[in-house]
Amino acid sequence: MKIRSGPKHPEIAIAKIMIAHRFLTVFVLLAAWTPASPAPPAAKPATTAKKTSAALARTVAVTPAQSDAALEKAIRARFAESKIAADKFEVHVQGGRATITGNTDVLQHKGTATRLARAAGAGEVLNKIEPSDAAREKAAANLTKGRRRAQIKRGEARSETR
Repeated sequence: MKIRSGPKHPEIAIAKIMIAHRFLTVFVLLAAWTPASPAPPAAKPATTAKKTSAALARTVAVTPAQSDAALEKAIRARFAESKIAADKFEVHVQGGRATITGNTDVLQHKGTATRLARAAGAGEVLNKIEPSDAAREKAAANLTKGRRRAQIKRGEARSETR
């Protein structure tokens, strides 16, 4: 009787060793090719367009030490650039607190004035703008109509044709 020392099929053992060698080679190459640290973020492209003074005023961060006069001027500048300029609201600032007074025929202008004052840097806004009766009636009529056109879901029949 012959005693074999080794695998029954040496060609299979050699094939397994070659496959393991290939995997090890691929793994080593991938490890060497992959960078150890992530790539630095790409630099922001430089803009060549000039900004207007109004755009620059908006991008400047408001500091808490901003004077009341400067804050009042910034709020008035924002009002002048927006659609609420026609309402000619009065603005007074004392201790970083803006008070807005006036009248409007568009109910949404009241909220817009508050948002613009806060965006200009006012810490607190007291809005004393009075909407006209016509503005209130128009808002009430919109509420009684039901959902607005922008709120109607696709495919749903509209309650009113235009």
